[in-house]
Amino acid sequence: MTDGYEDPGAAATAQLPAVVARVTALAERLGVPQGEVFDVARLSVACGVPEPVVKALLSGRPAGEPDVQARFLQRLGLLRRTRLKPNGRKYTQQEIADGAGMSRQQAGALINGDRRPTMEHCDALQRFFRVHAGFLTAEDPEALAGTLQRTEQELLQKLADRERAAAGPVEDPLERLLQDHGVRGIAWRAAQLPTDQHRDKVAEWLDMLLESVKRPEA
Repeated sequence: MTDGYEDPGAAATAQLPAVVARVTALAERLGVPQGEVFDVARLSVACGVPEPVVKALLSGRPAGEPDVQARFLQRLGLLRRTRLKPNGRKYTQQEIADGAGMSRQQAGALINGDRRPTMEHCDALQRFFRVHAGFLTAEDPEALAGTLQRTEQELLQKLADRERAAAGPVEDPLERLLQDHGVRGIAWRAAQLPTDQHRDKVAEWLDMLLESVKRPEA
């Protein structure tokens, strides 16, 4: 633990190549252009990682890692540039302070880099700017992997919708229940597992469940 930040460890960094591979395969299967799912500018805004670093990480190259203070300032600056008021203007320090439940002096010190943020500061600022937990603190590979996992979920939903439309109406009540409520949720959760071994285990459990189901006689 360093100044209120928790090191996510090597597992989060190692996760990125697997997520990139899965998103690539899904995009190809759906016919979605690679340039759309791996749009560097969009990913940078979504995860807070600078565009050159996003490009390097997607290419499998090491990109260095700023210290926690530099990372916080970099991502808070991006939030102030990209998460704007309805009138298109930036939020003022006073508005940020009021929305995050801190004094203007505290907000100014954090924005200007004169004070190191705590996790409480980060949580309050993330809620104010309506971004996911960890936006201001996650290491670059972890932040990018998280954004790509959300892209993966969207692609999985598109795939499930397409396959459901192609299959037509489902008459069996159990199959309809699984199709309407379970398949996408199971797929999304399985996609979050760190290794193929874990995902294979999910498949084994589902096979066992399907074998145990006794459908009523027609």
